[in-house]
Amino acid sequence: MSAELGGRVAIVTGGARGVGRGISERLLEAGAEVVVCGRTEPDALPECDGRTASFAAADVRDPEAIATVVAHARDRHGRIDVLVNNAGGAPAADAATASPRFHDKIVALNLLAPLHFSQQANAVMQEQPDGGCIVNIASVSATRPSPGTAAYGAAKAGLLSLTQSLAVEWAPKVRVNALTVGMVATELADLHYGDEAAQARVAATVPLGRLATPADVGSVCVFLASPAAGYVTGASLLVHGGGERPAFLGAVDG
Repeated sequence: MSAELGGRVAIVTGGARGVGRGISERLLEAGAEVVVCGRTEPDALPECDGRTASFAAADVRDPEAIATVVAHARDRHGRIDVLVNNAGGAPAADAATASPRFHDKIVALNLLAPLHFSQQANAVMQEQPDGGCIVNIASVSATRPSPGTAAYGAAKAGLLSLTQSLAVEWAPKVRVNALTVGMVATELADLHYGDEAAQARVAATVPLGRLATPADVGSVCVFLASPAAGYVTGASLLVHGGGERPAFLGAVDG
């Protein structure tokens, strides 16, 4: 799919670091022009074969800031074909003691921000003859218990529901899909999975035997944004290496 997205324009929220950077680099590799946004500009922007993403500063929880990113992409490239709602995450917190303000911010980042960004991107895409597509980056935390990040898991579950609803409302011009992403090895993996030895033990619990790379997630985004996925909307694709071995099997095996 090295040229599947030639001439297309993509926005990737949180697209300069971690999973977002892998998504941005794969979109660039596929031929798209890429705009990334975040609260602070990184030292180095995603690039591929001499082509570099552009940057627009924004806190995606602020609808006015979202509007500046959409205007930047449209003014610079004349169109918006792809939106990847990647920005998200949550620090660990006890649901029993975390403040209401903490929970509000987690839900705002992981659910409301994708809704507001999608709304503004859709307004542009609906005016284009060939519409566009939106990809929401969800998490396996949406489909299983998420102890320590309860508000995050609930927000991501809401994002999966939102994906299905928007796919119906905005068809046929705009396709809306989600990725249910498992554990990913990023530059911050040690914060989630421990040191190198601990990460190896975590990876051994995945049927494919390793954590995902950001590029793995990016490749699926390229597919969903490409003509090959032209009849795919309202879907959630599992990108989790086969999931997790059921805990009861360990008890059976002793």
